[in-house]
Amino acid sequence: MSADIRVERARKVFQLGDGKPVEALAEVTIEARPAEFVAIIGPSGCGKSTILRLIGSLEEPTAGAVSIGGRPPSALARAHKLGVAFQDHALLPWLSVWQNIALPYQVAGRRPDEARIAALIRLVGLAGFEKARPRQLSGGMRQRASIARALVLEPDVLLLDEPFGALDAVTRRHMNIELQRIWSENRITTVLVTHAVDEALFLAERIYVMSGRPGRILRTVEVEFARPRDPALMRTSRFHELYDQLAALLEPAAA
Repeated sequence: MSADIRVERARKVFQLGDGKPVEALAEVTIEARPAEFVAIIGPSGCGKSTILRLIGSLEEPTAGAVSIGGRPPSALARAHKLGVAFQDHALLPWLSVWQNIALPYQVAGRRPDEARIAALIRLVGLAGFEKARPRQLSGGMRQRASIARALVLEPDVLLLDEPFGALDAVTRRHMNIELQRIWSENRITTVLVTHAVDEALFLAERIYVMSGRPGRILRTVEVEFARPRDPALMRTSRFHELYDQLAALLEPAAA
């Protein structure tokens, strides 16, 4: 069951080692409706990942509020209802694909659902690689396994932090197509943090554009393209027009 996400006037200040405060976020407000795919783009260091960490209960806001389905993110984290995939796939190298995907069951103290794991392996296109170790997989395949692991406990929310950032351009585009397919079959409320404007446009229904630090929301863009989105969409004049508009917002002068 998907849940809505609300980040309301969230501010985050970090204390550096010398005691000097650094304001990472300045009153950021974003939302994601149930089963919606939202993307956050912005320059490096603008606080995109900090927002994801607030939603994922890995950080607490200095001010403001964050809720998922009306509850604190920590409540969903304790219930193992938050799925997270990062740029670093974080697969355990000594475990097989099947064992890595099954790992959240062990963390939750639950018996692995073999049918669910098998279904996810098929969903992400890794059938036949169940016994492979991460080192035997390509970068794209490792990220597929990471996404399957994030989905295995049927989370209410999926958080993606630059999941394809380390891949080459061709593989990344292919993974975007695959992610759209996977999301379409699960319809989980999803928040994607990315540097790639084309990735955000292809995948999201709403895009939040952030300024440089301290991070603020410069613009909210409702993506007009209907689903499902064919890869040919990325070659259309309208796609490139919107890409140029969003890219211009990321220029330093726009902030």
